[in-house]
Amino acid sequence: MAALKSVRGQLNRPGGVNLMLVMSGSDRNKLLRQVNTNGAPFYGSQISRMPPLRQDFIDHVARLIAVQRPELAPVDTKTLLEAFESFGQRPQFFMEALGQALSPLSGLDTRFEAAVLEAARRRQEEDEAQMESEFLALKPLERAVLWRLLSQGPRFRPYDGEALRFYREKIGGPVTAQKAQTALESLRDRTPAPVWKSARGEYAVDDATMHRWFEQRVRAGRWPLAAR
Repeated sequence: MAALKSVRGQLNRPGGVNLMLVMSGSDRNKLLRQVNTNGAPFYGSQISRMPPLRQDFIDHVARLIAVQRPELAPVDTKTLLEAFESFGQRPQFFMEALGQALSPLSGLDTRFEAAVLEAARRRQEEDEAQMESEFLALKPLERAVLWRLLSQGPRFRPYDGEALRFYREKIGGPVTAQKAQTALESLRDRTPAPVWKSARGEYAVDDATMHRWFEQRVRAGRWPLAAR
């Protein structure tokens, strides 16, 4: 990143842009770390939220299916959209399920749209169950640190006074900055690691879907998790 910034500075002059960089990513918190502080490699650059794929994407897919498999027309776009949203609007998982449902070897005895929706619901349940299981498998202080990271996002400061008070409240005992650091590094050493660390020492949840999982549970009044 620093090298790209250096090249940009050398090639671009007032009134003449010879190098323009456009970067994209699905994790807004990680992208913000490239632009929002003086030490960030692209400090001052803009981040724009691209509109998520919605009905127009599903309509496009439905048109392709109708052309290639006319016997399946008309395509139930409402059900496909519901499936796509259940996949977290992630095209790779949606297209994989769609390909399996349309395969001549699928052996379906129902419409392919219903099979894609069922696959989406299964995937969502499996993802949520895995995140819940992995969270509950953590040690109490590790859970508290990850909880703080999920709730704070880019505002996360692992060792400030408020964070240490938060950890103490959640585990019911004293927590030093050293203990919090050990817990944070333990999270990064896990496989798969739930926490990502930038080269400048900033932290984020490695999988952005965990943020959605956490926020949905908070809204539904199903947080904090209780061990079964």
